[in-house]
Amino acid sequence: MINAWKSFIQSQGAILEDERVQHFGNPAIERRAAAQGNVLVDLSELSLIRARGADTQNFLNGQFSNDLRSLDATHNQLSSWCSPKGRMLVIFRLFRRGDDTLLQLPAALLETTLKRLKMFVMRAKVTLDPVNDELVGFGISGPDAEKLLHDATGFAPGSVDGCETRDEITIARLPGPHPRFEIIAATDVATKLWNSLKAKATPVGPSAWAWLDIMAGIPSVHPETSDVFVPQMANLEIVGGVNFKKGCYPGQEIVARMQYLGKLKQRMYRAHVENDALPRPGDAIFAPDFPGQSAGTVVAAQPAPDNGFDLLAVIQISSAEAGKLHHGSENGPRLSLQNLPYPVAPATRAE
Repeated sequence: MINAWKSFIQSQGAILEDERVQHFGNPAIERRAAAQGNVLVDLSELSLIRARGADTQNFLNGQFSNDLRSLDATHNQLSSWCSPKGRMLVIFRLFRRGDDTLLQLPAALLETTLKRLKMFVMRAKVTLDPVNDELVGFGISGPDAEKLLHDATGFAPGSVDGCETRDEITIARLPGPHPRFEIIAATDVATKLWNSLKAKATPVGPSAWAWLDIMAGIPSVHPETSDVFVPQMANLEIVGGVNFKKGCYPGQEIVARMQYLGKLKQRMYRAHVENDALPRPGDAIFAPDFPGQSAGTVVAAQPAPDNGFDLLAVIQISSAEAGKLHHGSENGPRLSLQNLPYPVAPATRAE
């Protein structure tokens, strides 16, 4: 985290632990605010890699699951980077900012991802560098978020997955239960914008943003789940993170075979659980039709606004349809499946 931004965010009431924002003094109130009202969220738990150079588009297009040729200054894009076995190592959200392509990922995966990705550059004219010391990100979500951004900056993307940059401010629109936007800017610009928005939006901790991702059915990959899921298992193709016509990338044959020829046995579902402790990425889900073994894996989980925990989990379709699911053990807390904002069905042949 940039020192100037750290000092500023602390002055706004942020409580930090190990250089990470935890909350702004009252996590329970913040969770309810994220569900019902307008909120501001520090996004320092996410990191940015800047890719630049004449070969950037071709290089990234040869590595990621989505078509980088469709990424421009007016759109943001999800994409995954897979192992040769077709398992996702990381999920990125991609932005164009001037001549640069920005790759956003969990901060916990930055070092290993950047080191591995650089190994494939070879003679390509592209540079990859972290920009956490240059740019900061924060989010705004809520019923009035679009109007508040318009009033403060004069613009806001009108459609989900839209993106626009003006006056060194990049604003991307993300899916969510309310209009939701991410802002990327230099520290001084971000500070002024935060100050102009905070009168009508409640500052909340990063778990609220992660909860909004869960409500939107947006998958994430964490150190515990890196190289675990094929993209379709986490519904990545449903939320626009896979292009089946773009050509080769690591793991492409397996991903394509699953789409065209295979029978997908697992899908990502949203669920709620009343538990004593927060479920963690990689935790096992159990069901009676898979005795003695895991029937699913937690993707992400966050405290729910009222009680318990909301989560995303990749689960055997047969187990999900049976409905008897437990977290952590065969006799663990019972999961209650919740609706996603899109239909979940076995992968079928792409049109």
